Amino acid sequence: MQLHISPSLRLVTVVKGKGLREFIKVKVGSRRFSYQMMFYSLLFFTFLLRLVFLLSTVDTIDGASPCSSLACLGKRLKPKLLGRRVETGNVPEAMYQVLEQPLSEEELKGRSDIPQTLEDFISEVKRSKSDAREFAQKLKEMVTLMEQRTRTAKIQEYLYRHVASSSIPKQLHCLALKLANEHSINAAARLQLPEAELVPTLVDNNYFHFVLASDNVLAASVVAKSLVQNSLRPHKIVLHIITDRKTYFPMQAWFSLHPLSPAVIEVKALHHFDWLSKGKVPVLEAMEKDQRVRSQFRGGSSVIVADNNENPVVVAAKLQALSPKYNSMMNHIRIHLPELFPSLNKVVFLDDDNVIQTDLSPLWDIDMDGKVNGAVETCRGEDKFVMSKKFKSYLNFSNPIIARNFDPEECAWAYGMNVFDLAAWRETNITSTYYHWLDENLKSDLSLWQLGTLPPGLIAFHGHVQTIDPFWHMLGLGYQEKTSFSDAESAAVVHFNGRAKPWLDIAFPHLRPLWAKYLDPSDRFIESCHIRAS
Repeated sequence: MQLHISPSLRLVTVVKGKGLREFIKVKVGSRRFSYQMMFYSLLFFTFLLRLVFLLSTVDTIDGASPCSSLACLGKRLKPKLLGRRVETGNVPEAMYQVLEQPLSEEELKGRSDIPQTLEDFISEVKRSKSDAREFAQKLKEMVTLMEQRTRTAKIQEYLYRHVASSSIPKQLHCLALKLANEHSINAAARLQLPEAELVPTLVDNNYFHFVLASDNVLAASVVAKSLVQNSLRPHKIVLHIITDRKTYFPMQAWFSLHPLSPAVIEVKALHHFDWLSKGKVPVLEAMEKDQRVRSQFRGGSSVIVADNNENPVVVAAKLQALSPKYNSMMNHIRIHLPELFPSLNKVVFLDDDNVIQTDLSPLWDIDMDGKVNGAVETCRGEDKFVMSKKFKSYLNFSNPIIARNFDPEECAWAYGMNVFDLAAWRETNITSTYYHWLDENLKSDLSLWQLGTLPPGLIAFHGHVQTIDPFWHMLGLGYQEKTSFSDAESAAVVHFNGRAKPWLDIAFPHLRPLWAKYLDPSDRFIESCHIRAS
């Protein structure tokens, strides 16, 4: 490389030469060496040295390994001059090294020097003029501390929701007590349901038969009232309400004092069914085993919450598994519908956290195509949170028994509003399959699935499900706050599945009116128990 300076000293030309010796040669026409030429030469080398210093300084701040000025210059300039290559715009390797090092909870315990906000962090970094390693360390400490606090708060939220959803609100307890007392002192609260002349309708397949299993009087009253009130042919409705022994008198009292004529209402307790009181009943045995295994496997909510290494979502699932409803006869009884109603050919089964908003008689016109269970699929829909459920969402496919028998990508379906063809059901082994898989799950310490009656239902009804239009059943109003009121209002049946039941204080305020409008605030029982109707 050569440097040529014109005689007038106004033009400097650099041309390619043959090495360092040629590079430092200076030719100025025929002039002899002068002080002016020396001045510009020194100026050029001064600029070059300043550049080398600047680049090496930036390289050191970035946290890279120490290098000589010429090496850093080559690293910055890339290339052919010094043969180094550099990747610009990347996070320094030193930061990755710091961020990847584990940081335990004990290391952060009692520390008061960790920034609490982003503003504090920026202020601290500016004040201390941290290099890349110190920057990464402070950032990791702040984020880790925030993660720990967020996790603790999330688990506390799940615990409080579990307690709130599993406990009986005092208003519901009050209602049950007042109705039980009314049953004992008022003959009008002890009417036979239905009246004697209407008993033949209970087995008449020309009527629309609905089944509701519930031990919650208030919830059952809303389902019944919304069903009858929105029906175009209420005189053709027969609602069979199944409850337990302790709730039978309050349930009978409510529907005796609040008739829904011309619809027919039957209230029956489990002990009134002969087959349930004779010999061994699979559902009762399964419940006893399930309760025993769960108590050993879970260890209670306090043990679940105390596990510091568990993901909050997993903690929530385990807490949900402790909910009394998952070991309730009301939850398992639907698998025995053919035995409960031996004379009926078709029924619609309703959960007690439903609200019916339109006439449901067209459900009887659906072609079941020989299938047993008419249900809404839950893997397709605009709401990706609620309508994204497949078999892998409920079953443990890491277990070889499940992996061998089912497809993880198969679409799941919903319990809560189902059309059951009982005649077709009686021709299958669905019920025995259900109990077989319950036993398999218990033998594996609940490793096939962890909660609910839907997983064994998915297995038992596998190949026997007829998909129906999603209009008939909107899900998720008990755990999906994003559901809009207008969307919910347009569905045939809205289902408050999830913890935020509409009769609880943790219900979503903008969705509760869909349920509460079927309560009468002037009713003496509702009013005396301070049950909110708004």
